[in-house]
Amino acid sequence: MDTVLQRSRELKEALTDFVLDAEGELAVALETFSAEQLTRSQKQNMHQRTLVIDRFITEGNVNQQSPIDLFLQNESGLSESDRQLLLRWKQSFVGLFAITKILGDGFELMNWTTAKSYVVKPNDEKAWQDMARLKEGEIILTQIAPITDTLWIFSSPWTSLGKLGKPKLAVAIGNFKDNYKQHLYSDAPDLLEEAWNSVERYHHDFVEFFGGDEVTMSGYELGKRLTEFQEKITQRNLDEAGIDRSKTLEEIAQEAGISEEELAETAEAMGTDAKTISQVWKQQAKSKMVAPQVELPPNLKKAEHVTAMSHPKWGQLFLPYYRQLQTILEADNWTSIPNAEAIVRRSFDEKDMNAFVWKRLAQQYPKQLETVLRAVFDRPNFKLENDFDALLQEHDKPIEPELPEIASVPVHLHDLFQEAVVEINKNKSKSKTKKKTATGFQR
Repeated sequence: MDTVLQRSRELKEALTDFVLDAEGELAVALETFSAEQLTRSQKQNMHQRTLVIDRFITEGNVNQQSPIDLFLQNESGLSESDRQLLLRWKQSFVGLFAITKILGDGFELMNWTTAKSYVVKPNDEKAWQDMARLKEGEIILTQIAPITDTLWIFSSPWTSLGKLGKPKLAVAIGNFKDNYKQHLYSDAPDLLEEAWNSVERYHHDFVEFFGGDEVTMSGYELGKRLTEFQEKITQRNLDEAGIDRSKTLEEIAQEAGISEEELAETAEAMGTDAKTISQVWKQQAKSKMVAPQVELPPNLKKAEHVTAMSHPKWGQLFLPYYRQLQTILEADNWTSIPNAEAIVRRSFDEKDMNAFVWKRLAQQYPKQLETVLRAVFDRPNFKLENDFDALLQEHDKPIEPELPEIASVPVHLHDLFQEAVVEINKNKSKSKTKKKTATGFQR
């Protein structure tokens, strides 16, 4: 096995040199990929830059070929075992891993987003020495690559986040999801498929409940309707899971193995009632994935108008400026609308105002939108047909849908997020109690 590890190091160095020394289309592809993946601050971080190069090796695309494919074509003298090893590396992925066990020459890691475990080893002595300070329970961000069916190597620099409590771990997973969307379930295609299927199912439920894929009302009214919508979905899921809803709270607490008080505290922290949360727990025990709660963001609950929109791929969107944009685009003279330009610019900064929403407006108001965008962005030659996608990407709006927030998540992640919320609320409660009982001057 030491021979395989050594050969993997030699091949990795040769492959990396091939990519970095390349000219022409491969060099352009690397530069484009790096620009898309690295923020200004990350460009100063050598680990981040190296990780992006390692990701490009497996994720990059040059005329429908990966850098690994191009390397294999260029190196005709490679043995069959070398070629098979390189092809395995197409399964490389970035993960947020927990160190579950330290081995004599490596680690057992658990990918936190999928709960899958791996035996991973560094492929050179210096790397192993650098990792000597790592402890069980630490969370690390890194990329791993397979060298056999059961053994993987660290194929990029690692970053330790230390040992994290549940609230901080939940935040770290949220950050990972934002920064590495394509790697969220990269080693579990079954979970990814279920997540996408849940988005489509949610869309059908939304259309059935609201009578269409778009509805506009006050934030207060929409909040109430979404609560009713959530209750309907929850009750249907409980019925499908065969959950008995007639049991008393005392019976439910006994089955859960906790006191009624603990059950009530948990429910309060999650913003629901004790009976509902216990029933949802039972439902979770019978499935791999759990749908998140549907609720209106707090900052929109008092808004005069909020448009809720649903799509089988783009998911659930809450749009506070959509009605205003329609008013602007329907006006005979859009410049007569107060703050019209500011509204358009602000809308481009809104996360939920994604490419799907803008293209929907473009279908409904093509000439008007083209005229407005020409003026707002000072681009007199702007044409929707040719320039719209580029403008959207300039404002960090992907053209293709990414897995939305409404998608179901694995049960272990759902449990972690719930426990993190409960822990945060308990800490807040303790803090309030201390403040109430304290005497004298406070600092």
